[in-house]
Formats: sequence, C-alpha cells, structure tokens
Amino acid sequence: MRSKANAYLVGGGIGSLAAAAFMIRDGKLPGANIAILEAGSKLGGSLDGTGSPSKGYSMRGGRMLTTDNYECTWDLYKSIPSLNQTGKSVYDETVEFNEKYQAHSMARLVDKRRAKVPVSSMGFSMQDRIELLKLSQADEKILAATCITDWLSPGFFDTEFWLMWSTTFAFQPWHSAVEFRRYLHRFMLEFSRIETLAGVKRTVYNQYDSLVMPLQSWLKSQDVRFYPDCQVIDLDHKTVDDEFIVTGMRSLRQGKREFIAVKDGDFVFLQNGSMTDASSVGSMTAPPEQLSKADSGGWALWEKLAQGRPQFGNPKVFNSCIAQSCWASFTVTLKNPEFFEQMQQFTANEPGTGGLVTFKDSNWLMSVVLAHQPHFPNQPADVQVFWGYALYPDRVGNFVARPMADCSGAEILLELCGHLRFDLEIFTTANCIPCRMPYITSMFMPRHYNDRPLPVPRGSRNLGFISQYVEIAEDVVFTVEYSVRAAQTAVYQLLKIDSPIPPVTPHDQSLRAQFEALIKALK
Repeated sequence: MRSKANAYLVGGGIGSLAAAAFMIRDGKLPGANIAILEAGSKLGGSLDGTGSPSKGYSMRGGRMLTTDNYECTWDLYKSIPSLNQTGKSVYDETVEFNEKYQAHSMARLVDKRRAKVPVSSMGFSMQDRIELLKLSQADEKILAATCITDWLSPGFFDTEFWLMWSTTFAFQPWHSAVEFRRYLHRFMLEFSRIETLAGVKRTVYNQYDSLVMPLQSWLKSQDVRFYPDCQVIDLDHKTVDDEFIVTGMRSLRQGKREFIAVKDGDFVFLQNGSMTDASSVGSMTAPPEQLSKADSGGWALWEKLAQGRPQFGNPKVFNSCIAQSCWASFTVTLKNPEFFEQMQQFTANEPGTGGLVTFKDSNWLMSVVLAHQPHFPNQPADVQVFWGYALYPDRVGNFVARPMADCSGAEILLELCGHLRFDLEIFTTANCIPCRMPYITSMFMPRHYNDRPLPVPRGSRNLGFISQYVEIAEDVVFTVEYSVRAAQTAVYQLLKIDSPIPPVTPHDQSLRAQFEALIKALK
C-alpha cells in the first residue's frame, strides 16, 4: 500500500521540495514517509538568498518567472499558503504584487557613452532573419549537438536582439542550438517585448524567501523529514528482470557514515547534477575562490550511476568545460539611497519595474537589476539591495585591468561606476559580495538527445531523476518550471498517479504571437 511506502529525495533544491509536495497533495503519501537529504546546511539549492544588513546580503542568482508559462510551477503554488498574507496562496500574492509593480524597462541597453540604446529595432539583417527562421524551424534531430554559431552568422551576435535575449536568458554563442530553438518557441511571447521585459514577473521578496520558504514551511507542517548536512555518496542497487532497483543509500551525515535501507515499494528521487556546484563567494577585498567539481560532490553520484548505463545519461557532456559554462554574479548591500535615486533618474524606472540594465560595450557584458525594496524580509527600510552578473568573467574589464573572476567586490563596483559615470563615493559604505559559478550554464552545453536521462529512466523501478539535466520534451532548462515539471513527471510516473500534468502552453502556435514576433523581426 502507498501509505506504507517511503520516499527519499537526494538534494534539497526546488525540484525535491516540489516532488515532496506532489507526493503529498496528489499521491496521498503521508508527509512523515518522505525524507529530504541535503548535502548543504539549508534547503533551496540554487534558489538561495542569505545575509544580513550588517554582513551584507548574497544571492547567487534568480530565475526568470512568467505567468504566461510556468504551468506546473503555478499549479503547485496555488496550493501553497503565503507566509505573508493569511488566506492567500503564493500564487495569489505573486499575481497581486505584479499587478501593483508592472515591469516595463526603459533602459534595457546602455552604451559606452552612458546613453540608452534605442531598441525599437532588433538590428537584424535579412540574412539574420533567414538564418533565425531556419534554425527555429529545424528539427531537433538535425540540430543535435550543434552550437548556435553553427546556424547564425557572426553579425547576428552584434544585434540588439542577441544582446537582450542572451543576457535575459544567459545564452552564449557556443551554447546548444537545440536549447536556443526551444527558448524561441517557449518564450515566443517574450520575443515581441524583449526590450521592455513586460512579460517578466517577480516575487515579493527574493526567490528563496518567496518560493522556497513557503514550500518548506508547508512541507514541515505535513511532517516531512529534513536532513541537512547529509551527502548521499552511493546507491546500492540490483537488477531484476532487466529492472534497475535501488536497495539502499550510503551517506555522510555530519561527517558520519550512515546506511538507509530502501525497501520494496519505496521510492528514490535524485537531483542529478548541479548548476551551482563548486560555486564560491568573495568579499569587498577578495575575489571568489576558483573551484571545480573536485572541490564538491554535486556531480559524483550521477557519474557513478551513469557508468555503463546509457539510459542514465552522460554527465561529462555538461561538466567537462568550465570555460564554457561559467559566469559570475554579485550582490550589493547599500546604506545610502543615492545609488538607487540616481539609477531611477537615469533609467526612468522605479525599483522593481525595470529589469536588467545591460552595458552593451562592457568587456564583461555586465548587467544589473534593481528589485523592489525590501528584497529580504529582515531588510531595514534604510538599506537597499541590488544584484548583477556578467557573462564574460574571464575578460579584462574596461575600467579595471583584470578579469572579473579575479576581482574583489570593491573592484566590481569600480567597474560599474565607470560604465554609469557615477562617482565612486556613492559606494563608500557599500558591501559587494561577488560569486563565481563554474557550472551555472552547463545545462546549455551542446548535447545529443540521450545525454539527458528521462525523469524516470527506461528500466527503472523505483529511481527517478529531478533536475535541470533530465529530458522533457518542449520545455526549457534554467527555469524553476523545468525542475518542478521534472518533479511532477517523475512523481506521477513512479507513484502511478492518474492525473494530467499541465501541458506546455503552445504560445508558438498562436497566430497572434507568430504575427507579433514577425513584426518585431522585421523592424
């Protein structure tokens, strides 16, 4: 009976939290039967947010949200109570917040003259249009493991469209043509409004406090068991009638070896791979340490399982070239409102209504975004927080003579002031915490179809995969939605839940969306 089954979730990211919720809500599995084992000290995975006004706040990043897409995410959060408003769901409060603070960026691109770049035109040549159309209509089997540069000419990567699209979604020219094509289809609505980011939605606070904490709180109320500082290092398994069956889990919990027996009828869900594995943070005076997968264990278990089992995917495709998957971010804590005031005057956007401001001539391709304040629940009224990132941290800066990866927080602020033509004194009391993420876009690496396992691999009886590194038709990685959809798919399949999963909305089949995208491409 299902009520006697146990479920073990390896990894405490949003995918595992969502999977636990789906098992309780739709699978009627008692929460006390579910255990989440997380190698770190807190849950949330890549959706993190931490710090204080005195020591400074830090976020590795934030995933873009929309309400036109993200079908599985909002299906989940319609049933998760808000921590801020009694009687309302997380979905309800998010919709209300975005009705009040609507996005419409007025300064999406800024050039070296500190001038706003006109973005009414996407900057396409006729060759760009023809090649982009050809790529968007190509079959994924033909695109296979090719790069974006295999399909688009060099001039395309100088267009306003590429600068806005690539910095919104973090694409690099050498990334997967398949993933780029999927984004063009999945976010066709955003194609026609990419210069204003009008379709982007934001949470009330940072995504850790607005998405992770309410879900974690609800799971606790359902008696789900949490085991932080518990790294699963191996899975015992057997094969019966060509079925792969997990029989046990070996872990290091607070430095001590433990073994968990997985009984017949139990389930195991693994977050295979990690886009924030081996990430590191620096300070105002020191750059982040340059780590690799040898310094962390985020990939090790998947690599073990995949050896000799092609149905479990090919992790080396994604974690073998840090130079092609690394970028750096930074979070700035201010106790002086002058920077926010000058940015509002320059951009004509109040904090929370703009979006990424990208410095198009920046060697680092640096962008910053000012969220609605407060961005943390414990943030005092006289403190401001903003976030930024750069796609090319290996390049020497325009105003700082070293690569961003080697820069302290103070040097990053110096570079930012150079692009904005702000006096450095504006950051006298600022605390900038830089972060290096060697695998942050590893899910975009060129790949073949079978390099990613299915959420429930062929021949698996009780093991499911939940991550950015599983294969889900039509959907796009590097989104909260992908993790949640993977979780719902794996849970429904293994627990044999006979309910439909919300389908990917076919906006790319809408004649209106197609027409608006065509008009935008012709400008």
